[in-house]
Formats: sequence, structure tokens, C-alpha cells
Amino acid sequence: MSATRVAASGVPLARAKAAVVMLHGRGASAENMLSLVDLLAQPDVAYLAPEAPGATWYPYSFLEPIERNEPALSQALATVDNLLAHVAAQGLAADRVMLLGFSQGGCLALEYAARKASRYGGLAGLSAGLIGPPGTPRNYTGTLAGTPVFIGCSDVDFHIPLARVQESTEVMRRLGGDVTERIYPGLGHTINDDEIVHVRRILAALVAANAV
Repeated sequence: MSATRVAASGVPLARAKAAVVMLHGRGASAENMLSLVDLLAQPDVAYLAPEAPGATWYPYSFLEPIERNEPALSQALATVDNLLAHVAAQGLAADRVMLLGFSQGGCLALEYAARKASRYGGLAGLSAGLIGPPGTPRNYTGTLAGTPVFIGCSDVDFHIPLARVQESTEVMRRLGGDVTERIYPGLGHTINDDEIVHVRRILAALVAANAV
């Protein structure tokens, strides 16, 4: 599955100090993610939002056996890989790129970063967790090398079990991520203001670190 298109906002990649790859949730669109740009309010950032064909990155729940979501899952991961390669070709290596996803897109962002562990500019999974059924081996290799990671979710999210959020936090720490986890009592399956504050903080630090 390759993205049908990539919507963009912010500054062109050639002038950007940092980039954000924004991954939408099931049934949503690239524009849904780009609606966060004004809230993040950072200068000199290129925002890139790929859109999944049929508005879904993979067909079934992220808790289903991984093979049930193939080949769509592998194709979705390849979409992220190809977009990061494009960004790198424009002069922005992974350590200047933040991966940001919500819901299904957040699961994709976390799973991609775990499988392709590297020093990213930042990683945020909002209402999300690593992909696979309970008991999935998490024998990822590589290191996040201090990547700032934010994982935020409700304690009663009807899509994302709390135990999976906590497992994902543990895995990201084991991979060397500098992880902040926030669990919000009674929150729905949504993005809240506190999550925006945390993501904005990571992005602002990334932009400042790459200021000329």
C-alpha cells in the first residue's frame, strides 16, 4: 500500500529546519492531521501527511494477528519508509524528523519506529500502541538513542487497551527512547490540549536545535 498522495503544510522541505510526518487514523484523511499544524505553532517546519488508500492503513484491529493485516501493514510501513527517504534526500535526516500519529496512524508510527529504531527528531503516538496481539514478541533491534517519545492515551479508550499503552512505553524505553507517557482518566478516543503541549515542546526543541 503506497499512499495515494502526500498533503503538505508549513515551509518547503528545502527551507525547513525540521519536518513532521503526520499519520492519520482510520477513516480520516491527511487534512485531519494537518489541522494540528496551527496548534503546534512552530516556524520553519515542513509538515507532510500521507493519506492511506481507502482511508485505512490496514484493515483489521491493531490487536489482530499481524498476518491478518498483511500485506497492508507492510505496505503502510513502506509508505513511511519511502517518505522518510524523500525527506532525507531533501537534506533532513531522521534526527530532524518527528513521527506523529493518532489512533491507527499512531500505532503505525510507534511500530515503524520500533522496527526501524534510529535517532529521530521526535516520536508521538496519540491514542496508540504497538501492533500485534497480546504476547507478540517485541524483539526489535537497534536503538532510539535518546529520541524524545510521547505516548498519550485514555485509561478507558475503547480501541486501545491500557496494558498495550504501558507495554509500548516499556518497549520504547528499552530501545533507548526518552519516553513521556500520559494516561488521561475518562478521556475519549481523541487528542487533548495536554498532548498538544507535549508534542509542541518536543517539536520546539527540535527546531531550536537546528536553528542556524
